[in-house]
Amino acid sequence: QHKAEVMIAGEQLRLRLHDGKLIKDRRYHLRTYPNCFVAQELVDWILSHKEAPDRATAVCLLQHLMDHDIIHHVCDQRHVFKDAKLLYRFRKDDGTFPFNTEVKIFMRGQRLYEHLAGDKSSILQLREEHGVAYKRSFPGCLLIDWLLHNGEVESRRQGVELCRALLEQGIIQHVEKKHEFFDSGLLYRFCVNFRRRRRLSELLNKAERDEGASPSTPEDGHSDSPFVLRKNQPQEENAVFQSDTVGPSKDLKQVAGGCRGNCGSLQLHPAGFPPRGQPAVPAGICNPKSVLSRTFTCEELLAPGAPFIKKVLTVIGDMLGWGFVVRSQAPCYVQAVDPGGPAAAAGVKVRQFVCQVNGQCVLYLDYRTVSRMVMMGTRTVVLEVLEPLE
Repeated sequence: QHKAEVMIAGEQLRLRLHDGKLIKDRRYHLRTYPNCFVAQELVDWILSHKEAPDRATAVCLLQHLMDHDIIHHVCDQRHVFKDAKLLYRFRKDDGTFPFNTEVKIFMRGQRLYEHLAGDKSSILQLREEHGVAYKRSFPGCLLIDWLLHNGEVESRRQGVELCRALLEQGIIQHVEKKHEFFDSGLLYRFCVNFRRRRRLSELLNKAERDEGASPSTPEDGHSDSPFVLRKNQPQEENAVFQSDTVGPSKDLKQVAGGCRGNCGSLQLHPAGFPPRGQPAVPAGICNPKSVLSRTFTCEELLAPGAPFIKKVLTVIGDMLGWGFVVRSQAPCYVQAVDPGGPAAAAGVKVRQFVCQVNGQCVLYLDYRTVSRMVMMGTRTVVLEVLEPLE
C-alpha cells in the first residue's frame, strides 16, 4: 500500500511544480527534453517551501520518489538522485508510470468520493444505525443505485463487486466495522480523507514506520499516518475525519484518515478492479508490448482506400486525467484505455491512430509531444482519430 501513498504524494508535488513553472521544456546538448525539472532547482524549491529541513533530507525524499518510479532521469542512466544540474522528469509526464491494481482501485474510490461529495443532493448524509448517528454515511443499496444512475457500473452485481473491492482495500467500511459490503440498508462510509494535504516529509516517516524504525514526529503535529490504504485499519491509528460519529451523548469518535490523489487513470484490469478474493496483480511494466500487429507509416494511413475510418471524439477529462495512453514516434496510436474513464466514454479505443488534437495535426509528432499537448491544454480535448476497420 505504501506504493500508492508515495504515488499520490508525488502527484501532488508534480501539480505544484507545474503551477510554479518549475517543470518545462529544457534544452541540453542541442536536444529538447519536454516537461523536465533540474534536480538542484527542485531541492532549492523543497527547502524554500519548508518541505524538508535540509538538502540531505530533500535528496532522500526525491530518492524515495525515484525508487517508487515516480520520477526518473530523462535518459534513465542514473538510478541515484543527485543534487546537481541534471534533468529529471515525472513518469506521469511522459506516460511511463507503472500502475498496479490496488492503486487503480484507490483512484477509482477517490474519483467516486469527489463526485459524491460534490453532488448537490449527495447521498453522504447524517444517518442513524442502532441508535448511533454517523455523518457522511450512506446505505449500501443507495450507493449501488447511484453507481447505476451515473453509469459507473452496468449491473447491481458489478456494483457490489466494486464496493467490496473498495472495502477490502480500506476505502469504505461498515460504520461499525461488523459487515462486508451488502446491497442492503446497512450503513457504510468512506474511511479515507481524500482532501487532506500532506507534507513530503511524511513519506520518510511512513517508510521508517514500515521498516520498524523509530519514527520522527511529523512537522505538522499529526500522529496519524497521512495515508490510509490498507485492510482492517485499526481505529485508534487514525484521526482525520473528526466529528463523523455522533452518539446519544454527543461523544465524538474517529474514523480512518487518508489522502487525495489526482493521477491519470489507466485501469489494467478489464473491470477496473480485481474480482473478489483475487490478489492484486504486480505493477505493470513501463513500456508494455505494442497492441499493434505491425508498424504503420503516416503514408499508409493517408493512402486512398486505406482500411481506416476517421472519427472525431470529444474527451472531457475528470480529476484523474483523460484515461488513455498513446505510444510510438509517428504516427501515435492508443496503447491503452481506462475502461471506466472519460476516454472510453467518448469512444477512444486501443489501436486508434491520433491525427489531430484540438484541431492541430499531430500525425507526424511523437507520443511525448502529443501527450504534452493533451496534458497542457484544456480539460476538454477534441481528438481526430483513424480507427482500423474490422
